Formats: sequence, structure tokens, C-alpha cells
Amino acid sequence: MAAPKKGRSASAQSRPGRSLAFILIAIAALTGGMFLSGHPTPRLGIDLAGGTSITLTAKNEPGQPNAINKTNMNTAVDIMNRRVNGLGVSEAEVQTQGSDNIIVNIPKGTNSKEARDQVGTTAKLYFRPVLATEVSGSAASASPSPSASSSSSSKATDKATEKATSSSSASPTSSATSQGRAVTDALKADSTPSASSSASSSASPSASSSASPSATSSASASAAATKLQAQYTALNCADKAQRAKAGEGSKATDPTVACGKNSSGQWQKYVLGPAEVSGTDIKSASAVFDTQSAAGWKVTMEFTSGGSKKFANITGKLAQNQSPQNQFAIVLDGDVVSDPFVQQALTGGNAEISGSFDQTEAQSLANMLKYGALPLTFKESSVTTVTAALGGEQLHAGLIAGAIGLGLVVIYLVVYYRGLSIIAIPSLLVSGALTYVIMALLGPTIGFALNLPAVCGAIVAIGITADSFIVFFERIRDEIREGRSLRPAVERAWPRARRTILVSDFVSFLAAAVLFIVTVGKVQGFAFTLGLTTVLDVVVVFFFTKPLMTLLARRKFYASGHKWSGLDPKALGAKPPLRRTRRPSAPVDPKEA
Repeated sequence: MAAPKKGRSASAQSRPGRSLAFILIAIAALTGGMFLSGHPTPRLGIDLAGGTSITLTAKNEPGQPNAINKTNMNTAVDIMNRRVNGLGVSEAEVQTQGSDNIIVNIPKGTNSKEARDQVGTTAKLYFRPVLATEVSGSAASASPSPSASSSSSSKATDKATEKATSSSSASPTSSATSQGRAVTDALKADSTPSASSSASSSASPSASSSASPSATSSASASAAATKLQAQYTALNCADKAQRAKAGEGSKATDPTVACGKNSSGQWQKYVLGPAEVSGTDIKSASAVFDTQSAAGWKVTMEFTSGGSKKFANITGKLAQNQSPQNQFAIVLDGDVVSDPFVQQALTGGNAEISGSFDQTEAQSLANMLKYGALPLTFKESSVTTVTAALGGEQLHAGLIAGAIGLGLVVIYLVVYYRGLSIIAIPSLLVSGALTYVIMALLGPTIGFALNLPAVCGAIVAIGITADSFIVFFERIRDEIREGRSLRPAVERAWPRARRTILVSDFVSFLAAAVLFIVTVGKVQGFAFTLGLTTVLDVVVVFFFTKPLMTLLARRKFYASGHKWSGLDPKALGAKPPLRRTRRPSAPVDPKEA
């Protein structure tokens, strides 16, 4: 029988150890990365870990037939993310589903009723005057604040000038400070009827002394101011739990405390006066690049007729004050998203916020401003609550189903393929290890959550992986039936088996990709897992199964066709090897002399 051709195939046959070393090193590296990331187990979805899944359907307001669009839906997702995170939930997911649905997945340990109330209500956006502010947490220097100006103004200083948001750079303490006493006086003045809820009047001592109509109201205002001052002094915005509770229960007509990040990324705490302008007073907002003065990105706002009057009134009062009481805070759901200062009364119904914005920051602020007047309401379509016990039972059942499927495949391989199962079973284990490690890494990387359909996809993948081994083994057996010895049979069978495996896996991957694209929700978990395991099947067959088969083909147990090797020529009905024989020579008559 002719020897196999030399060249690439012979080289690959003689160096199978390199492929085995490559895949084992890859598994070790991925496993090390998994433990270094601090996530040694895959992230579980709501149906396995327990939690609440809320489906919200967007509805158009009357007169706004085209309000449901990608921009508005993405803005709604951003707002709901802020709300859910404000509940102290670190693993909550908010994502769009289709064109008009939003799915909110909140894991166990969260008050589901509070979460439903938070995500289902309209965003609350207010413009409040700043009474006092300082950097919260560790001591830090004051940071610049963007400025607000009328869009009709031609003065560059009104558009790009930056000033410090606070002259204080010290950490807040529990002791009384001069700033604390000034804040208390401002709160007292601001809470009186004659103060008109303005920062200007709150800064005036005379207003504070003359605004009290009676001793009772004065005492009540003093008690409220003292209470708010205590909250402000104790507030540490660097603490996530305190940020979530800052200003909790306060009304739009009451002074409050709030937190927000300044332009340096530091947490800042605020004392804010009553709301002067609400989000419904904003007609539109957009992020534009200032090409005239080259001041960079800015946010333009257009107010309604009623909002224009309110905004002109409050900016006129703020412009007369000193920093920080010439600032107004844009407060979204209790968080300060911007705190521009004012240099003049902004009239005409248009205004702009300028400063050291980049494109992303400007667009984010514009979207938040628009959401206050977003013509969208959300209806709660469905709420699914899975307890931790039920999720654990489903996970346990899924693992049992996977173990049963794997056990049946192993039994089949041992009974039918005998010694070849020593190749198939380690290949299945390598495929399972790669799948587990990659799923664990995808959790913190892209937010992949292992749900029940994804577990089903992993179970189906056991059959796909085993099918690749069967194709390869049967090709080898076909070559042995033709009368070839094992080593040439392995090398001749591989090109044919490889082609079949690639075509089969390509069809499976294409089906998984189509399913992932056209479906939404949990079905995507099944499609993603199926596609991932299909790709890993190709990797395992090429870099583990084939090299391992090449190495074992050199062993006498397999090369001699032992009856327990699964490659016994007699059991396979192999043809006897073809042997060339010489033809008998015809008798030659002796020549006569």
C-alpha cells in the first residue's frame, strides 16, 4: 500500500503535541483570567438567581404620533438605569425589546414594589436655585461650573466663562461652620412666604428678619431650616447609600439636599431651594457645536410660553447674587446633572448651557432635559417575580438534565466506540471547560447572564460536539474497512471528516445567528449559547481531538486493532489487504543448437 504523501499533512501528523499544548495553555490562561476578574462563576439571569422582570410598553401622548423612536427609547432606558441604580442595585438590567418595549430585570434582594414604582413613573426634572454647595467626601479643590446664557446674546463671556462652583474646599464636618450658619439663614429666609423661593432673598439678612408673619410660622421655618442644615452637614455624597436617600420625600415646593458630580468627577453636595421651573416647561433641548466662537459643545434649550416667564424670573434674581447663589441646579430624579451659573436674566424663551463639554456629555445632558417633556408614557405589560428558591430549583433541574444528557452520550460512546471513547470523553470535558470559563468571563465583560434557555442551548451543544467526533471516527473506520492500517487511515479520513464537520457547524452557527437577530429576550440566550458552543466545537476538534487521535494511533493497542480499541478490522468487516503477486512464467523451449 502506498505511503501517505509528504508535506503539510505529514508535518501536522508528526507534531500533534503543539496543538494540544496550545489549547491547554489557552484553557489555563482563560481560567486564570476568570479568577483574576473576581467572577469564578457565570452570572445568573433572573429565572435562575431569582428577582423581578418588568416589561414596560411605551405609549404615544395625544398629538404626538411619532414620539416612539429609538432616541426617546434610549433616553428612557438611561433614566430608568439611573433610577434602578439609585435603589442600590448593582446588577440590574434595563434594555429595549423591539421598538416599543423596555425590559427591566432586577435581581433578588431588591424591593420589587419600590422598583416598579420607580421605573414606571414619569421622570421628575426641576430647575432649583443653589443655596449652598461644597465638595463632598475627601477634600478637593473647587471645580469650574458651566454657564447659562441667553441664546440671543452675542457676548462670548456669557457663553464660555467658567467660575468656581464653591469657594470651600474642605471636607464637611459635623461642627458648625460659618458657611453652615449662612446656609441656615438662607434656608430660613427661603422658607418664608415673602421670599418667593429665590436665592436672592435667601441671601439677604433683612429678608430673613422681616419675612416672618407670626412667631409660629417663624419657629416652624427655623425648625425646618435646622433639620435641613443637619441633613446637609451629615450628607456624604461619596457614599452610594446616602446618595440614594438624599432629599428622599421632599416636595418640589420644599428646599432639599441633593448630590451630583462636578466637572472634575468629584461628588458635590448641595442645598437647593424650591423648584422654580419643571421639566414640562421645556419644549425642546439639543446638543450643538459652537462654530462661531469655537467654544466647543453646548446645550440649547427652548421653553414653553409659561416656562419662558418662569425661567426669566428666576435667572433675573440669580444674576444679582454671588457664587454659588447665582447658580441653578438641573435636578433629575433627585440627582444634580448640571449646575450652571447665571450672569444676566435670560429672556426670550431660549437659553443655552456652555462650558467644557465634550460631545457625549452635551448629548447626555440634552437628552435628560428633553426627557422632562418627553411625550411618552409607559404601561406595565407584565411583571414576573421569581423567588430565589424557585430560581435555584430551575438551575438544579437544568444541571440534572445536562448531567443526564452527558451521561447518555458517554454510555453510548463507551458501548459503541469502546477505546475511542478515551478520545471523545476528554474532548467533551475540554469543550465544557472552555464553555464554562468563557461564560464566566462574558458576565462582567458584556453583561451576559446565564438563563434557563441558555442552559438548554448548552445541553443541545453536547449532541453537536459528540456528532463531530462520530463523523471523524466513522471516517477512520471506513478507511480501515478498505484495508488500510490505522495511521494512514487517520490521515486519509481527516480531510473528509473535516469538510463534513465544518459544513455541519456552519449550518448550526447560521441558525443560531439568525435566531439571535430576529428574537428578543431570553430566547437570545439560547441562540447565543448555541452559537458559542458551535464555534468551540470547531476549536476542540481541530486542536484537541485530531491531535490526540494522531498520538494514540501510534500506540500498539490501537494500531494493532485490539478488539476493545473500537478499531478491530475483523469486527468492522475489513477487506483483506491487496497484495501484488507475480504472474507464473511460461515454460521456455530449449533452443536447438
